[in-house]
Amino acid sequence: MKINHLLIIPLFFIYSSLLSQNTSNEIGNWYMYNGSHKISEKWKIQTMAHFRYYELSTNFQQEIYRLAANYSLHKKLNFSLGYSYVTTDFLFGDGTTNVFENRIYEDINYSNFFNKLKLRHRFRFEHRFIKANTINSESHWFRYDLNANYPISKNWSIYAFNEIFLNMDKSKRFVQNWTGFGFLHQLNKNLKLNLGYLSIKLPDENQKRILLGIILNTNHSKK
Repeated sequence: MKINHLLIIPLFFIYSSLLSQNTSNEIGNWYMYNGSHKISEKWKIQTMAHFRYYELSTNFQQEIYRLAANYSLHKKLNFSLGYSYVTTDFLFGDGTTNVFENRIYEDINYSNFFNKLKLRHRFRFEHRFIKANTINSESHWFRYDLNANYPISKNWSIYAFNEIFLNMDKSKRFVQNWTGFGFLHQLNKNLKLNLGYLSIKLPDENQKRILLGIILNTNHSKK
């Protein structure tokens, strides 16, 4: 497969993202940690912490902490069962309207490999238990993420992704759509740096975010 064919998917995601930039003028920041820690041939522990802002480094929007167990059936297919704790301020510039969530989720991850191009499909079933002031509620979401990754040198790769969110408890199920792209830099065998861009399409607005993150992968299984 030629490289110009491999770049079709990332370029499509970039084009879709640029088309969606027609409402919110604020550019926010996401500071991200993602980790995967292998403890046996089949099992991994996955960890995550994200700190998200409406503006660059200011005006808190959301923080997420996530822990999951992941089981690999084979190279292309794996499953996760996880828990997330989430705090969100839904009102720009307010800072006093935080909503707290406990989430349980199940992931199915399937990967395709086309020469150097890797396509990952993630199907997530998410159960959200929400507390807003004194009101408790719950909702059940379905998320589908398509992620493309292609190495461009020994230590650099490009990626693009698109994820759709559906609330299964509502007649109008669409909640949001994420389209993003960026670069990964391999610092050493365990650590990567992530620099990217994300466009979030909501029913009434679009949000734009700069992605800054580290990815830590470790292997604690017996050799």
